[in-house]
Formats: sequence, C-alpha cells, structure tokens
Amino acid sequence: MLDICLLGTGGMMPLPRRWLTSLMARYNGKSILIDCGEGTQIAMKEKGWSPKPIDVICFTHFHADHISGLPGMLLTMGNAERTEPLLLIGPKGLTRVVNSLRVIAPELPFEIICQEITEPEQSFSIGGFRIEAYRVNHNVVCYGYSIVIDRIGKFDVEKAQALNIPRNYWNPLQKGEIIEADGRTFSPDMVLGAARKGLKVTYCTDTRPTESIVKNASGADLFICEGMYGEPEKAQKAKEYKHMTFYEAAEMAKRAGVREMWLTHYSPSLIHPEEFMPGVRKIFPNAVAARDGRSVDLLFQDEE
Repeated sequence: MLDICLLGTGGMMPLPRRWLTSLMARYNGKSILIDCGEGTQIAMKEKGWSPKPIDVICFTHFHADHISGLPGMLLTMGNAERTEPLLLIGPKGLTRVVNSLRVIAPELPFEIICQEITEPEQSFSIGGFRIEAYRVNHNVVCYGYSIVIDRIGKFDVEKAQALNIPRNYWNPLQKGEIIEADGRTFSPDMVLGAARKGLKVTYCTDTRPTESIVKNASGADLFICEGMYGEPEKAQKAKEYKHMTFYEAAEMAKRAGVREMWLTHYSPSLIHPEEFMPGVRKIFPNAVAARDGRSVDLLFQDEE
C-alpha cells in the first residue's frame, strides 16, 4: 500500500485555508516529500504525519513557494533527535541553494546529502521506491517526479521444489539475488512468475504542457498536476508565465491514460476551483479539484 497526501494545494503564497503545494508519500516504512514551501510543516501537522522519518525531499525548482519551508523543516527534524542522513534531490544548484538557506539552520545532528539532477530524465532508487525525475517547461529549470513501486512476479513453490532448490535460498531469490552453491546456480527467473503491475504516482507543477509529462505520466494510478488557472480567459496568462490551465492538465491526463487526476497549485485569485470542474470532466472524467490534505491509500491490484 502506498499512502499519498497532498499536503497543500496553493501556488505563489500560502492562504489562510490553502497551504503551498507539497506532496508526501509513504511506503514500507519509507517517506518522500516533494517540495517544501512555507507552511508545509503546519500542513503535515494537520495531517498527523511527522517529518522525522522522511528519507528524501525532492524539489521541483527553486522558487520560494517550493523551497522556503526547508530551514524550519530541518530544524524540526533536528529537534526531534533525528540522526539518520537526509537525501535532498533537485535541479543543478541544489547544493548552493541549500547551503544558503542553512545559514539560519547551521547546526543539525544529521548529515544532508544533496543529489543534483544532471540529465533531462534521471532515476533514483530509495528503499522500495523508484523516483523518476523529468524536465518540464517553466521559466527556470524545473522537474516533475514519478514515484514508482515495481512488483516482481509471484514465487512458484512447486517449481522451486521440482528444481530441488534448498528452502533457505527461497527468500534471497524472491529478493532478486543470484545464488551459487554446491556447483549450481539459482536465479530468480527460475522461480518467479511474470512481473505484476506495481504502483505509480506522477507529480508536476509550474510548467507548460509538454510531451515529457505525457510520457512520464503514462499509465499512472494517480496524476497530480498543476492547475494554476481555471478561468478559460486566463489561457494567455498561463502561456506568458509558463503555467497551466485546468483544461490543459485534463488533456494531458487523457493522453497519458492515467487512472485519476488531482489538480493543485492554484493561483491565489482562484477562490473556488470546483466551479470549473464540469468543463474539465468533459475532457477527463476522473478529475478532482484537490483540497489541502487530500489523501489516498493506493493498493496493488490483487489487494483491491
């Protein structure tokens, strides 16, 4: 099960009832945070989740509404007596930006590791997660992210027994290890069925529509996409500032064949996003104007 919470849905500035856009995912004891704008800690507190066990924080880009909450988040982690290293992933310049922000959070009881994205598309493996970063089209260097959980095939007990594979090798084979013992070699493909469908969540904000988004969101169980403007008359403004309208997001969701889409990163002037959803659902029916704290537990197919 993959727990997803869209902590905040605002763009540019936090509002009394709308925190800045941030996503948190939890799976198998590991936690990922994407973006950390002002107010992210409060949104997390409202959800009842803790920042202490976060393993990695990914940044889409370095505009303040996506990273200004980092110093306070680091201090809170330190005050919670965290000692495990924290991995930060983001565009080139991440180390410089983080070091600048840490002027007000200089002493921490844990190590910070900065991993800068150097390619248009780049993949990172963390525990049971795979994080896939992909370049989008904003007025500064900006990336979207997919959180992917791959799932191996089922272990075939009868096949393992027929091949006389010792029982103490079964677990390592399930984990993908190759065993060499007693002059024999045992590989996972000998006892595992075809790979099963895993889980995938794709997230992007601050961008114009791009083919890279459609490609990377393809087949996602959940697509969380910026909808800066719901008003049709603001289409030109979206182009000028390199943002997106609800309808452009819906078109990409349709083309990518995603299961569900949540809109986020609303303009502060957009008071009631749900007013524009009838038009959006004509393009992509399974679309939601997300609110802060919207959550879902994504299950593997055979668990549903």
